[in-house]
Amino acid sequence: MFMKHLLRLWSIRASMFRRFFFLLLLISFAGVFASGFVSGAQAAVSITDDFGNEITLQAPAKRIVALYGSFNEILYAMDLGDRLVARTAADHYPEQIIKLPSIGTHMRPNPELIVALKPDLVLQMAGRSQAATALEPLKTRGIPCAMFQVASFEEMFSVINRLGVLTGKPGAADKLIESMDTRLSAVLQKYVTSSVLPSVFFEIRYPNLLAAGQGSIVNDIIRRAGGFNCVGNHKKIVRMGEEELMRLNPQNYVYQSGRMNPSPVKPDERNHFKLIEAVRDKRILKVDESVFSRPGPRNVEAVEILADFLLNNKEK
Repeated sequence: MFMKHLLRLWSIRASMFRRFFFLLLLISFAGVFASGFVSGAQAAVSITDDFGNEITLQAPAKRIVALYGSFNEILYAMDLGDRLVARTAADHYPEQIIKLPSIGTHMRPNPELIVALKPDLVLQMAGRSQAATALEPLKTRGIPCAMFQVASFEEMFSVINRLGVLTGKPGAADKLIESMDTRLSAVLQKYVTSSVLPSVFFEIRYPNLLAAGQGSIVNDIIRRAGGFNCVGNHKKIVRMGEEELMRLNPQNYVYQSGRMNPSPVKPDERNHFKLIEAVRDKRILKVDESVFSRPGPRNVEAVEILADFLLNNKEK
């Protein structure tokens, strides 16, 4: 009898222990689930743009409107092209972007069209005063807007990093920067072999000659390709007289073809240009404006193209 009573007590206690243990397991699983839910939640993200404005999003941006093509190229290079919901009339690269609705131009976007697309982030590239003005109607409607300026690879990498934060994809930003930096390092090792740097003149537009100044991404492309920009003005774009060009007498002449220079006459077919050393020695390179003058991942390709051109001319 005593043994039966003892066994019964043990059975009750064992049952209570099992219930207690099961309760502990439930609490533990609930904690793990809650932790996973919190970690998987879309937390707020915040950056400061290049003009001191703090941009805070309650969750990473999923619907982005870029008012300048550079951002499209960067986001596609980060495999985030599906987050773009519009393009400007000038944007045709990469080709997938053509299917998106156009919302006007870089300087004169249509705010009503943009608002209708319900973006959670608008990106703008600084330039003329109209670039900032274009954002005002969007800001008044509560749409977060970030504006950047890029005149070097370092500044571009900073923009890519911040886009990684705003999209919740910092790893994708790091991967893109690493890929670009690796290629730039390869150019430095392969092509930049001399301390005597050849002079380069970069034509933005002709006639009414415009040149790339020290404040442009082109200046850094020239530097990393192993040359130096003979235009010393610190502006992005410099108005240039032919007399000044003759005085500079660059060893290499690069001219772009694109929206700003749609049908350029070859430099060696222009009056007086044959007096320039670069033209006389046929050191002339025609390039794609969107690859050289638009800040973005393809600027690495621009460095590679120019470095190869400068090295080949040096060996002649």
